[in-house]
Amino acid sequence: MRLMRLGPAGGERPVLGTADGRTYDLSGLTPDIDPAFFAADGPARARDALAAGALPELPAADLAGLRVGAPVARPGAVLCIGQNYAAHARESGAEPPTEPILFHKSPNTVVGPQDTVLIPRGSRQTDWEVELTVVIGRRARYLAADDDPLAYVAGYALGDDVSERAFQLGTPGGQWAKGKSCETFHPLGPWLLTADEVPDPQALRLRSWVNGEPRQDSSTADMIFGVAEIVRHLSQYLVLEPGDLIDTGTPEGVALSGRFPYLSADDVVEMEIDGLGRHRSVCADA
Repeated sequence: MRLMRLGPAGGERPVLGTADGRTYDLSGLTPDIDPAFFAADGPARARDALAAGALPELPAADLAGLRVGAPVARPGAVLCIGQNYAAHARESGAEPPTEPILFHKSPNTVVGPQDTVLIPRGSRQTDWEVELTVVIGRRARYLAADDDPLAYVAGYALGDDVSERAFQLGTPGGQWAKGKSCETFHPLGPWLLTADEVPDPQALRLRSWVNGEPRQDSSTADMIFGVAEIVRHLSQYLVLEPGDLIDTGTPEGVALSGRFPYLSADDVVEMEIDGLGRHRSVCADA
């Protein structure tokens, strides 16, 4: 089941997509796909309504040309795991971490998968990062060894943890949030694929391209810390709320490696993850 939001920014309509290409209106069930939707067991209610024939189908003609918004509106938190692929840690000049590295992005960085990515004023090193994004479906705190962390996951989406490396690494003390929270720095979508459709989140291929040239090509199997371990670990330090996002790290192949130029206006960044769709973001100066 694919959960999507279609329409102009700030006026998106919640919809449900199926594997056979049909699209159904969710606006009678929920005003939006947001933290309140997940807190009220929204994915299960949407599935039940679909099975009962209670969702009106939207004609394809009505959907043509509509903007695709981020599949989660106004997440309460965007939590990110740094250096979670060994090869990316090495290209960043760091040793692989011994426990998950946590940093935050501002929630208002989240935009649609085809929205413009703005290169910040004063930027010298804007970079791309294809990532598996986890969407939390249930409140999680202090998960025990016998708890199943994946039971707290509502679904998965394709994310781009856009980063400005000079802001992130070149300022006193290391200012990760400054380099991660510039406007438009988190394209997300095109859809949220519910967790029941992803039997193994550690078996997904993820790739990126810049101006049609390959950059990243890896698998979530190469994560140092898998999704379940990340969710359990984070729950020991903070409360995960419904609708929160967790970016799980990026593989090697970013500009920080020194092998590729950083992004500039008119560059086109494309990304995809198995089953989670594709991004196409054009860059422009802020």
